[in-house]
Amino acid sequence: MVNINQILNTASYSDNPLSLLTEFLKKQEHLQDTRLKEGLRFVGYVLDLGYDKAKIITSDPYKLAVGGIPRGSFLILSVNQNDNLNLPPHFTLLRVSSVSATPLTNQVQQTYFELHKKSMPELDIWTQGELQWGALECDVLGMFYPQQDNNIELAFSGDVNNVVSAHNYKVYSPDEKLLELIVNGIVNKKDQHVIGSLRPTECQLGIDQKKYPDVKISLSDFKGRRTAMFGKTRLGKSNVVKVLAESIIKTTAQDKSVGQLIFDINGEYANDNPQDGNKSIASAYPETTEVYALSPRESTPSKELKLNFAEQPHTTIQILKTFLDRDGEDAHYVKDFKNTSLPSIDEIRSAAVNEQNRMIRKIQMFWAILKRANFELDESKLLELGLNTRIVKGFNPGFSQDLRRAIYKDNEPATIKSLDDLVKELRLVWEFKNDKNNSNSKLLETSSGKPLFDAVDEALLGFLHPISGSGPKILANYRIYHSPRAGDFVQEIIKLLNDGKTVILDLGNANETIRHYFSDLLSTAIFKEQERKFVSNQLGEHFIQLYFEEAHNLFPPTSNDNTTVYHRFAKEGAKFHIGMVYSTQSPSTISKELLVQTENFFVGHLSSSDEANALSKLQSTFKGLEEDIKKCRTPGYMRILTTSHRFIIPVQVKKFEL
Repeated sequence: MVNINQILNTASYSDNPLSLLTEFLKKQEHLQDTRLKEGLRFVGYVLDLGYDKAKIITSDPYKLAVGGIPRGSFLILSVNQNDNLNLPPHFTLLRVSSVSATPLTNQVQQTYFELHKKSMPELDIWTQGELQWGALECDVLGMFYPQQDNNIELAFSGDVNNVVSAHNYKVYSPDEKLLELIVNGIVNKKDQHVIGSLRPTECQLGIDQKKYPDVKISLSDFKGRRTAMFGKTRLGKSNVVKVLAESIIKTTAQDKSVGQLIFDINGEYANDNPQDGNKSIASAYPETTEVYALSPRESTPSKELKLNFAEQPHTTIQILKTFLDRDGEDAHYVKDFKNTSLPSIDEIRSAAVNEQNRMIRKIQMFWAILKRANFELDESKLLELGLNTRIVKGFNPGFSQDLRRAIYKDNEPATIKSLDDLVKELRLVWEFKNDKNNSNSKLLETSSGKPLFDAVDEALLGFLHPISGSGPKILANYRIYHSPRAGDFVQEIIKLLNDGKTVILDLGNANETIRHYFSDLLSTAIFKEQERKFVSNQLGEHFIQLYFEEAHNLFPPTSNDNTTVYHRFAKEGAKFHIGMVYSTQSPSTISKELLVQTENFFVGHLSSSDEANALSKLQSTFKGLEEDIKKCRTPGYMRILTTSHRFIIPVQVKKFEL
């Protein structure tokens, strides 16, 4: 009757992936009964078992038969098949952590000591049989079993539900099919891609890597989530980014559900280079990729990564003020300038007619400042903006004829045709206003008796022609951000991202300050756009994925300001469908708040104990792997942890190449 129950139990789980385990154990029992070695995966017995650790005993022939048992390799722990148990197929997953002492360790060492002391040429078969046994310490990672409410689905728990006496267990090295189940069985089935192949150990001596399965990831685990890339330079972090970005491009080619923005500080994602088989993300996928470059390269089609300061005055004056703050410019006239704000072109067009004159005049003053700072300006394009009223037209600020006669001493020009003319007229008006001997102050009032210039006007004119100081010339260093041919690249990029495109910012020739500027500017704009879509219920299934390198410069661990856009990405990114992939050499240099919120990890070689310990302290899943992480330096050899993977998988990440 018991055998019938076992048959029925096995049949009820025949469609579950764990049916592989049932077949595997039957085959192993047969091989052990018939004493056949080919295909034998049995490695030993349990000496001691707890909820977190297991000590197993094994023998040299067993280890040799399975090709070795390196530290970090997976073993499966299975309950002996007997008539007293009628459980669904299941197994406990172990990871080898170290060699352990056995109860006979001292006697074995004594035997070796006597052996070498006497220089015995060989061992007798009985002594050899005794010495080949040893013990391994293993971490208990969890248990694979069928889902309770769905017999055909696989489940995994990070703990075990019961521990019985050690003699009830056998330990096996999983075959290729079970390894496939272990590394891929619980991965989200949606949008799966191969990231590389399983590689339990850096040493490949005597190992056929082809026998190890491919490791899959689900791109759904990365959308709207935080992903960390840790490891020393030149060991594969950038390659992982390329593989991830490529996978998202391929997966979303039809539905355009993910827009990607890559801050390319070395130019390696935008430009072809030998280490990528002479192909970059941009050249490999030209139909779905757009490059913006601060310094365009002849071999890479790109758009200018610059602002037209004159056409976007309300935005660019804020940028100029940020630069002046950074550079410590604190003259009185500079402080007044930094307290100003300008209307946008759209605000002017929608304002009441009686308000437009003052608003346009402020824009003209800003243009005059740029002109004096030697910014290259396309005057014909500025005239096309259509900032005209009955009084103010083009570059003409619309001052009264009486005022113009007074400032030009009856030699007023008939019209103002250029920015040079505008600069001159504003200078004369400002000098007239500041002339203490001037008795004609009524000319500086409007027809309603109000002052012609308000506080913003005076701050702009005071900056344009200061009593002392360099004036607009202090803006000369910021001309590199400006081009009269640049459109509003921020809005262009947001539109491309909303259309599911991949945008690469080539910052390869930029210094740290410039990188910060573009990173902050675009990150803030994207956050506001996603927040706007969230409150208006327009997010849908669309996501934005951001890629940052040298991330420690953006969110340092000692920062007391937790209100930056990067901290908001960490806290609220998932809610607003913003995913973030950040790379750095040192986990200890990253904000602890961000690390705690990070779901996915790719970890290569870390050179110091402090760095390895910092990682395992904040992400306990890496505990016990610190020594391996410090020792292994093969490029592309990573330990990965994703939202789907509940334990660390050692992977040789595939190379990005076409």
